[in-house]
Amino acid sequence: MEPYMRTAKYYETDQMGIIHHSNYIRWMEEARIDVMAQLGYPYRKFEEMGYMSPVLHAECEYRKSVKFDDEVRIKVTLRDLGRVKFTLAYEIYNVSEGGVLSAYGTTTHCFLKKDGRPVLIDRELKEFSDMLRTLEEKKAEDKKEQTE
Repeated sequence: MEPYMRTAKYYETDQMGIIHHSNYIRWMEEARIDVMAQLGYPYRKFEEMGYMSPVLHAECEYRKSVKFDDEVRIKVTLRDLGRVKFTLAYEIYNVSEGGVLSAYGTTTHCFLKKDGRPVLIDRELKEFSDMLRTLEEKKAEDKKEQTE
């Protein structure tokens, strides 16, 4: 999986000239949509199949500020995959500042049918569930490479 790359925009800054904290959650959303498309499951595909995927929980820890025009790289990995919900983890690196970790966080999601009933991911979306496992495998590979 390719990490999601973006450049911090001027309108995303706050009065102190740094990226407002709320934008990191937006960036995580952008990265999630991007990684799903890389897996062959653009969000539009789920909508066409009759599913919605709400955010159940989001959190972000801020380490080092990002400023206007800084380039960031967002790495997305699978934290947990259950039968009904899954959690993705995000690491946001500031490429313009030498690749320093600027923030990290998680989002938890589920799938609902249009009538609001929850979906058993491993049963109704088995192929997608298997694809999510590739994120987990990629995380293990990356960890192994870092220790070698």
